[in-house]
Amino acid sequence: MNLDIEKKMREWYSTLKLAKKPSKEDYIINLRLIGLGLSIIGILGFIIQFISTLITFVPIGGG
Repeated sequence: MNLDIEKKMREWYSTLKLAKKPSKEDYIINLRLIGLGLSIIGILGFIIQFISTLITFVPIGGG
């Protein structure tokens, strides 16, 4: 069991050695893509909620 932990730690260390900090340009591109994705998901959620409200809307008092 001790060998498994040691092996895993070596794998993590190797991965961290290969990792590098992204450039400012890469970071901004990723940030914009994440913001775009969140916006699209939010808009879709709003549209679904709005359609659901319209479908279940029952006017009070009839007419």
